[in-house]
Amino acid sequence: MARQDWTSEQVKLAFHLYCQLPFGRLHQNNPEIIDLANLIGRSPSAVAMKLVNLASLDPVIIASGRKGLSSASKLDRAIWDEFHADWEGLVLEANRIREALGDTAPTIDPQLLPDYTGQTRAQVVQQRIGQAFFRRTVLSSYHSRCCITGLAEPRLLLASHIVPWGKDQGNRLNPHNGLCLSALYDRAFDQGLITLDEAWRVVLSATLKKPEPALQKHFHSVEGRQIELPERFSPDPQLMQYHREQVFVG
Repeated sequence: MARQDWTSEQVKLAFHLYCQLPFGRLHQNNPEIIDLANLIGRSPSAVAMKLVNLASLDPVIIASGRKGLSSASKLDRAIWDEFHADWEGLVLEANRIREALGDTAPTIDPQLLPDYTGQTRAQVVQQRIGQAFFRRTVLSSYHSRCCITGLAEPRLLLASHIVPWGKDQGNRLNPHNGLCLSALYDRAFDQGLITLDEAWRVVLSATLKKPEPALQKHFHSVEGRQIELPERFSPDPQLMQYHREQVFVG
């Protein structure tokens, strides 16, 4: 049987999945790779190979000394370049392609959705799909561990925005605008009570430096600690500078 070239839509779905999987899970036995293979009519091994081809384009993977396959195509590079500048476009396009292939969109109970006043249900669902992509991508990059404490309980972890969701629409789904933080540190970061310096070390606001036992236990103990940087999608220094200057209340 003649070899069938990958289509643009197939590569887009592969890149969408690549972003959400740790490097160590890019193999043909991964259930999510098997599901994508069934959806696009390719073998799991072919999909796994495509994901590893995409890894060969990832500068963070290359810098770490790991290598993907060396057979990335011009189309792979074009898709990589296109969507690294348009994360929301990637999520919307992947969702459109999946629906066209008969993959049903996730069911979301309207009662569980926040009140996005003035938006249609379709718009709200799209936002939730985008948020799910952002969460999965950020958490997988940090191996589902809080980058400050190392806590590895997924139910207590959040994908925290460096520049807040409402302040920069273009970076809402950009994984370089994310940190994996446990709930306590996510809240402190979101409220500007902690930030990170240029060397990715924890900086406390004056409020958290009070000599109280709870603050000493949970915050004084991590002051100056360098975070564990992610496997991929390293936090953007310029976005972190914004957080220090515009969000931090130090």
